Amino acid sequence: MEVTKITSSFDNKFGEGGYGVVFNGRLDDGHLVAVKFFHNSKGEGEEFVNDLFGFCLEGSKRALIYEYMPNGSLDKFIYSESPKAVLGWDKLYTIAIGIARGLEYLHHSSNTRIVHFDIKPQNILLDENFHPKVADFGLAKLCHTKESKLSMTGARGTVGFIAPEVHSRTFGVVSTKSDVYSYGMMLLEMVGGRKNVKSVAQKSSEKQGDGLQACEVSSENEGIAKKMSVISLWCIQILPMHRPTIAKVLEMFERGLDDLDMPPRQNFSQILAAYSLNVEITRTVSGTETRVLSQVLKMKEISIVNSKTLQRLPTL
Repeated sequence: MEVTKITSSFDNKFGEGGYGVVFNGRLDDGHLVAVKFFHNSKGEGEEFVNDLFGFCLEGSKRALIYEYMPNGSLDKFIYSESPKAVLGWDKLYTIAIGIARGLEYLHHSSNTRIVHFDIKPQNILLDENFHPKVADFGLAKLCHTKESKLSMTGARGTVGFIAPEVHSRTFGVVSTKSDVYSYGMMLLEMVGGRKNVKSVAQKSSEKQGDGLQACEVSSENEGIAKKMSVISLWCIQILPMHRPTIAKVLEMFERGLDDLDMPPRQNFSQILAAYSLNVEITRTVSGTETRVLSQVLKMKEISIVNSKTLQRLPTL
């Protein structure tokens, strides 16, 4: 089996997830690759990868061979002790734009529109030059380019990054704007250098200083940090109709900081009050929908906790 040779008899495993196991490998020409084997032949045929070198389909074994990304995933840099010292603000800013361009291709430029549904630092891979590539399309869904919304049953994604409408359609329709929300939450993590999760934030109390100093921002990098913060706040608007498209996000990156409008204040209490009325009606019909509300509230609690850091930013 050629894949056995490529992976040196599966000697170097470097990752494993719900869909399969990933091994390091090397082609005959010396090219480094990653080889992903699907668990129990459950690959659904909707795996989208960058620079696919080949595939294996032999009996019950299914594998994809694709480009190896030597710098790993973004999370190991932004969650490190001194994330800005490793990457630097300029490189972090460039990575943010690169991710947005990747999403713009998925949402608007490919023949079939793709909604990722799991945008987070762990799913952003970096090549030898720190160019980002969106990875892990295990939760992705396809829709025709003429369609702007998706029909879904159940929520999908990672807590802390899931858009409200993915949990409950009361907040709006599921669409490419759901990825924009996840992207905005990821931008907040890139600025803050820590996870948007309450328990983690509490454990990182030593990093909670005042203003931009808590995010390791010097005066020369203050403009980049503020710009990324403003864009992220637009992306995480509660209602998808108020969020920009990812193409609009790219336009915002091209503007100067002074040319960016601040997003409107979100009155979550009013939205929640309207939503609570719906829940009172559905509670007598289905216990499932009540549990969905609980998940939404937990997710919004995480977002609100994280916003306290942003409130310490100097006025723009």
